[in-house]
Amino acid sequence: MTLAIIGAGSWGTALAIVLAPRFDRVVLWTYETDLARRMCETRENDVFLPGFKLPANVVVTARLADLAGVPILLGVMPSRYARRLYSEAAPFLQPDVTIVSATKGLEQGTLLRMSEVIEEVLPFEPRTAVLSGPTFAREIARGEPAAVVIASAEGNVAAEVQVAFSGPSFRLYANSDTIGVEVGAALKNVIAIGAGVCQGLGLGNNTLAALITRGLAEITRLAVAMGGKAQTLAGLAGLGDLVLTCSGELSRNRKVGLELAKGRRLAEIVGSTAMIAEGVETCDAAVALGQKYSVELPIINQMHAVLHQEKSPREALRDLMERSLKHE
Repeated sequence: MTLAIIGAGSWGTALAIVLAPRFDRVVLWTYETDLARRMCETRENDVFLPGFKLPANVVVTARLADLAGVPILLGVMPSRYARRLYSEAAPFLQPDVTIVSATKGLEQGTLLRMSEVIEEVLPFEPRTAVLSGPTFAREIARGEPAAVVIASAEGNVAAEVQVAFSGPSFRLYANSDTIGVEVGAALKNVIAIGAGVCQGLGLGNNTLAALITRGLAEITRLAVAMGGKAQTLAGLAGLGDLVLTCSGELSRNRKVGLELAKGRRLAEIVGSTAMIAEGVETCDAAVALGQKYSVELPIINQMHAVLHQEKSPREALRDLMERSLKHE
C-alpha cells in the first residue's frame, strides 16, 4: 500500500519516517523544488528536520501529480495553504481515497476546521479523519514512544487508519469527535504562546499551571459550543497536547511567547524562522469563533491583544488577574 503526504515540514517529514515501515511506499510532497532535489540526493530534510535520514521507501517529490491514485493521503501543510493544496490535488485523487488531516489550525476568514475545508473543496464526498495529539516532530523521528488520536465521524475510517498507522513507537486511539479534536489541536497553540510569555516574564510553575488549567477550560467551552465533547478535551488531543505545547522546549508557539516577553515585535519574530507557529493566525479565528458562539475566552482575547494590538504582556496578565471574580 502507498501513503502520500502533502507537506514536508518537520511534522510531515517525521510522519514519513515513523510511518514508512507500515507501507510499501511513502510519497512525500514538498512545495520547494530545490528542497525536493536535495532530499532525494541526501535523504535528509536539511531545512525542517536536519539530522534524520529518510527510509529507503520514502519518495520525495514536488509534483502533486505523483499523488495520483493513492489510497491514503495525509495532509500536513500549514493551515493557510490547505484550501489551495487540496484543491490542486483534487484532480489526482480517487473518490474512495481516505484523507487524514494532521494540520493543527483553522482557516482564516471562513473559521473552518481543516476537515471542513477538505469536504468543501473536493468534488466528491471524501472519507476523512483527523490526527492529533501531544507530539514533537524530532521525538517522533527518533522513534520515541508517542500516543495520538485518530478521529472520524465514520467509525470504520478511524479504525482503518488506526490499524494502518499504529506501530511499535506510534500508538493511535480512535475517536468519533472530529470537532473536539480539531478545536483542541488549534487553540492549544494560542495558549502555548501565553505560556511562553509567562516564562519570558520570569514567572514560575504556579502561573503556568493556572494558565494551562484555565486555558483548557476556554478550549473546552468553545469546542462544546461548536458541537464537540468535553471528554475529548480531557484526553490526548486536548489536555495532553496542551501540556506538551505549553511546557516543551521544542514548542514553536511557546518560543513566540518567549520572544514577545523580551519586547520583540511579532513581525520580527515570525520573519526570523522558516517554521510556522500556527497559534499566531489561529488566534484571530479563535476570537471570531468565541464571538460567533457567545463563548467567553479571556486568555485567548488577551493573547490577541498582545499579538495584534501591541498590548504589553504584563498589562495583559494584570487584566486577566483583575477580572471580576467567578465560580470555577
